[in-house]
Amino acid sequence: MADLRPLRTLRYAEPLGPVLAPPYDVLNPEQVADYRARSPHNVVHLTRPGEDYEGAGRLLREWISSGVLVEEPSPRLFVHEVSFDGRTRRDLLGALRLQPYDERAVLPHELTHRGPREDRLALMRTTGASLEPLWFLAEGLCGLLDAAPESEPLAFDFGGERHTLRAVPEGDWTASVQRALGERLVLIADGHHRYETTVAYSQELGGGADAASRFTLAMVTDPADPGLVVLPTHRLLKAGVAITGGEPVGSLPELLKALKGRVAAGTYRGGEFQVLPLEGEVSVLELHRQVIDNILGKRSPEGYLAYTRDPEEAVRWVDEGTGAAAFFLDAPDLAAVLRVAGAGGTLPQKSTYFYPKPPSGMLFHLLDPNRPL
Repeated sequence: MADLRPLRTLRYAEPLGPVLAPPYDVLNPEQVADYRARSPHNVVHLTRPGEDYEGAGRLLREWISSGVLVEEPSPRLFVHEVSFDGRTRRDLLGALRLQPYDERAVLPHELTHRGPREDRLALMRTTGASLEPLWFLAEGLCGLLDAAPESEPLAFDFGGERHTLRAVPEGDWTASVQRALGERLVLIADGHHRYETTVAYSQELGGGADAASRFTLAMVTDPADPGLVVLPTHRLLKAGVAITGGEPVGSLPELLKALKGRVAAGTYRGGEFQVLPLEGEVSVLELHRQVIDNILGKRSPEGYLAYTRDPEEAVRWVDEGTGAAAFFLDAPDLAAVLRVAGAGGTLPQKSTYFYPKPPSGMLFHLLDPNRPL
């Protein structure tokens, strides 16, 4: 089962506001340039170095030697709280043991592609670090967080959100968290490519069973947390045929409303919107099985699909001729996703978008095979 432990992290010695950034994979080149300009110490200098992987490794070592990053004096777990849009979500940050999927302790729920894994592995080989927290789900965490000891919070604002981070040193509470999670599976919420990359890198490095290289920086959330938000990702199919047999609707707002609470997908092609009823439990999975896979045949979806969270953008793509058809989804049923993953199944890539994502730069973890965690 899952093995989450306190860790001795690296942290910025300066205020966090100017040095944080969103996760590497949600930034476009213009945003990367903007975050680079905010501070010479902004985390994107490490997480998005272009092809200068060696430069990122040198920069991390410079920041450590010069005191830009400082190491915690003792292992700790961290309680993270984020407030946004009238909601609040609580998470737990620590070191999660890296275990291949076949050990059934850490489970994926989405398929991955080779390209992002190659990029992150090249970066990890030069930095030797877990630079961003990977996001996981584990049931039964809310009660444990309710019982967390009080400690001085570090408060900061980022992207319109209010964050607090509280360190909890090793003790009775951290031991109770370890015991509880040691009886549970964890599901990857966000970071499938990075998790698979870190497992591969850990196996390259070796090290003892409890070496720092055997663990990754992890953020864990209870799927029952009322502040956990899951958003849909819509699809653009770049080639295909007309879809027939759907229920016609007059506009995009009508279409999105009609998808609520149904196992169904919407489609747009030739100026017309339709609702496509689907058989099954998870709309995104059945959209691929019953529609997209049939259209593409043996062709890989990786070369024929584009993704967006903005439904109006998907419509524009079709109208501009960027793609042949757009497909729309409602937010996925998280309980159904958990059932699929628990049964050993996986969903198509970009089936879920958990929000808001943890900022990169809150904490860092060195993957050192020669040092115990």
